[in-house]
Amino acid sequence: MGRWKSPQAKSSPYITAQGYTHLEQELKAIWKRRKHVTSALAAAAAEGDRSENAEYIYRKKELREIDRRIRYLQKRLPELKIVTEVGDKKRIYFGATVTVEDEEGINTTYRIIGPDEIDHKGNYISIDSPMSKGLLGKVTGDEVIVRTAAKQRVYFITAIKYSPM
Repeated sequence: MGRWKSPQAKSSPYITAQGYTHLEQELKAIWKRRKHVTSALAAAAAEGDRSENAEYIYRKKELREIDRRIRYLQKRLPELKIVTEVGDKKRIYFGATVTVEDEEGINTTYRIIGPDEIDHKGNYISIDSPMSKGLLGKVTGDEVIVRTAAKQRVYFITAIKYSPM
């Protein structure tokens, strides 16, 4: 059997202005890092036998990962749409900070952002996540049923807030 995987669904192109700036800065920084890695690779290659040269092999891998990220960012940045404002701030849309209460009475706050700016810090969730899809368009006081592969959970929306994007 082969290792063929079906292609992933394309992620949403939405991003905050802060997230877009962060990706642009990352692209600039990674180009600078690439210059350093290529010079280190050239020095390692000059040492002679490349088949057993650990420094050379490591730098080749590092350069491959850097180039992969550069290609991704160069393709992705032009596709992104910066969201600066939403119309109805009483409903949940992109950029909303939402507080929900689960069945046990535990309150959790999430901010809905684009998939490209998720950094696994804080309670940020992608607009493509099952939780976000369940929350979109809802208002304070609504009950939301979120279905995941493992189980189904019920949440109550207790607050919606929008920060400047």
